[in-house]
Amino acid sequence: MSFFSELALQYIDGEWRPGSGSWDIIDFNPFDGEKLASVTVATAAEVDQAYRAAERAQEAWAETNPYTRRLVFERALRIIEDREQEITETIIAELGGTHLKAAFELHLAKEFLREAIQLALRPEGRILPSPVDGKENRVYRVPVGVVGVISPFNFPFLLSLKSVAPALALGNAVVLKPHQNTPICGGSLVAKVFEDAGLPAGLLNVVITDIAEIGDALLEHPVPKAISFTGSDKVGRHVATVCAANFKHAILELGGNSALIVLDDADIDYAVDAAVFSRYVHQGQVCMAANRILVDRSVQQEFTEKFVAKVKTLKVGDPADPTTHIGPLINSSQAEAVSSLVEQTVEAGATALLHGATDGNLVAPSVLTDLPAGSPVLTQEIFGPVALVIPFDGEDEAVRIANDSPYGLSGAVHTADIERGVRLAKRVRTGMIHINDGTVHDEPIVPFGGEKQSGVGRLNGDSMLDAFTTQKWISVQHGRSRFPF
Repeated sequence: MSFFSELALQYIDGEWRPGSGSWDIIDFNPFDGEKLASVTVATAAEVDQAYRAAERAQEAWAETNPYTRRLVFERALRIIEDREQEITETIIAELGGTHLKAAFELHLAKEFLREAIQLALRPEGRILPSPVDGKENRVYRVPVGVVGVISPFNFPFLLSLKSVAPALALGNAVVLKPHQNTPICGGSLVAKVFEDAGLPAGLLNVVITDIAEIGDALLEHPVPKAISFTGSDKVGRHVATVCAANFKHAILELGGNSALIVLDDADIDYAVDAAVFSRYVHQGQVCMAANRILVDRSVQQEFTEKFVAKVKTLKVGDPADPTTHIGPLINSSQAEAVSSLVEQTVEAGATALLHGATDGNLVAPSVLTDLPAGSPVLTQEIFGPVALVIPFDGEDEAVRIANDSPYGLSGAVHTADIERGVRLAKRVRTGMIHINDGTVHDEPIVPFGGEKQSGVGRLNGDSMLDAFTTQKWISVQHGRSRFPF
């Protein structure tokens, strides 16, 4: 595919060039093991070059009329629309996404670009009163300067764009580091879109590298004032610690262990559809996925039978086949970890209503129930196609179980009584929760983010202003101040 052969390079200060590290990141197709690309890693020196280029370019960009800035994003949107088929094929090849998943990712990517077009015009200043005679207080919204973005492997194109586009639209420059398993979709492809859209050189730089090569250089560097990280809570904790030590603003979008709650008056068939999608979309490699499916005991049998029957219809296989529902996990380590987790949980006493086989990186769906109290799987994120069906007796127990997790990202409640669902949703400690829907949702203007170990801060809409701009107070004394000495 042309994207892989063209873009297996670093992108620094408007130039495509190889890294100067001593080893290569090998980009594999997770389904068939085909080598897609080989990228020589960027060194700490090249990270410095990227940040310095961003710093040089940012000041003029911030002074550029926002109506002019937004033209870049209009062109970027048209480029993605024109190349949608090729980008789809790249998503399928590099991360094992199905056609459905690729379409979902591209749809959201375009929506977020449309929002970035509007976001360029969103910053507003204020004039505030002063207790001092003759003084005028002006409060300006200004770019933070340079933003470091670290994106994950599961929705790499979308989740890179989701921070990169707003940061640029608001007058910042960006250095982007994609996940080493998805260097093209999460990094080079984003840079190519913006290069072709006419973004001035230096404003977006992509460094393809690994912590084994650069350590914390991306986080500790003095130039970036904000770091936007999407990934695991374990790495997020480290990012937060380093950022705090270096007085940087950290926006952390981390893992989840979401609960989809089915109350006794729910539409069972509809709840089953929502639960199957929420758990198994993109092989369960979604931070908002419904790890835990909580079902009122009075409807447990009906729900479980229908849920298992629907899961059995999911086709596992080649993601390039448009009829495939579940493709491969991102790599062999993930596949082995998920398979081992299922084995250990069953050995500890859980019942496997479905026990999915593993073939290479393909892991077929599992459905587990009768989980022993205190089972580790109940409180951890499962980044794979494994559903836990957990009965409860009454709303209070449902809330207790839902909240018995170190995470708090998403969730859902199914009920015939909307307001009952809202009352229950308010009691679940999570950043986002949906009534009579799935757990996997993202929209350009709603605040997206989690509580507890699911993250710090919010993205989307006006939250982007808090993430990527800062407020500056400039006072003007129109008269004369009186000083005590």
